[in-house]
Amino acid sequence: MEKARRNRTYDVIIVGGGIVGSAAAYYLMKQDRNLKVAVVERDPTYIYASTTLSMANIRIQFSLKENIQISQYAFEVLDCFDDEMAVDDERPNIAFRREGNLFLVDEGGRSNAEKAFALQGSLGCPIEWWSPRKIKEKYPLYDVSHFSAGTYGPQDGHLDAYALLMGYKAKARSLGAAFITDEVIGILDEDRGVCGTALASGSELISNVVVNCAGAWAAVVSRTVGVEIPVIPVKRRIFVLDTKVKPDKPLPLTVLPSGLYFRTETGNLILLGKSMDDDPVGFSFAWDDKRFQDLLWPELADFVPSFDTLRIVRGWAGLYAVNTLDRNAVLGEWPELKGFYLANGFSGHGLQQGPAVGRYISELILGLKPVLDLSVFNPARILENRPLNEGGIV
Repeated sequence: MEKARRNRTYDVIIVGGGIVGSAAAYYLMKQDRNLKVAVVERDPTYIYASTTLSMANIRIQFSLKENIQISQYAFEVLDCFDDEMAVDDERPNIAFRREGNLFLVDEGGRSNAEKAFALQGSLGCPIEWWSPRKIKEKYPLYDVSHFSAGTYGPQDGHLDAYALLMGYKAKARSLGAAFITDEVIGILDEDRGVCGTALASGSELISNVVVNCAGAWAAVVSRTVGVEIPVIPVKRRIFVLDTKVKPDKPLPLTVLPSGLYFRTETGNLILLGKSMDDDPVGFSFAWDDKRFQDLLWPELADFVPSFDTLRIVRGWAGLYAVNTLDRNAVLGEWPELKGFYLANGFSGHGLQQGPAVGRYISELILGLKPVLDLSVFNPARILENRPLNEGGIV
């Protein structure tokens, strides 16, 4: 890793080297090998990165057109990622496993689910509408008596998030991007535009373009230059379970209307989580199993009665960068500060949206016509207090 040289000048400075920041660096360098791009990441081990602490799920089942299109592009990228990101003789192995996503539908959510399903179909998504009978035939362990349907995405699945991140990072570096180990403690500005960043090491990096890809720390970074964005760090817990009764085949990522979700993992284990209204806000990574014992296990056993006997193998906690305005990404140049670009607020979707967002941000910076119009996510909606509404599956 490079260390920052005092007052070095770059064309673009990216704050945060997770999936979004590394993808943005790659697409910038792919467009123009002569660019000077610096990615500043304070933790190159990525111990606390949302990228590596996620369940690494990729799905196409959204109810907003642009979110669906973002995932469609992600699928295109993943299909050839190992070859495209090869550097000399080194090829990443993201181990993308298309084991599907299954969203259970109850009567209260049926109308929204039908609308989302129709939209997905109109965009060419191979989504299937399953009856309770079909769900039971496919996954006999499930008790579907409380549900009226399910939507199944056969191309959805999960992958090695760390390999995906390292693939983008290695390729971006091979094309000339600099990855600097340091912490951005301030965005520098003058005449209503950015002019660089101040680092914890005492150095300054000079540039008229700064991109905030700081994930759960996005609001902290933006606040140093007086920009307030509604992005907060919310702790999510994941539980790794060893059930006495084993599924006879891999289970898809199965999502209940309550928000409980689970899937099988290597070794026939179960990964489980649930986003809840009282999840702690802040930069804490402490994990315990109390919530599982008291709340999640009873719900899981109600849906999968065979899972009433199990043991917790381990678990971890990571952070969602939640956009409290509307739970959707904030993408583009801040209207009141020239050269300050935001790629924030993914609310748990950052890993799968990284490829399309990285490309889009690079196009905005370079003045290119975007291949995929994502202007609906423009940060002006924050200043206007105008939430981006979508129904159904979000």
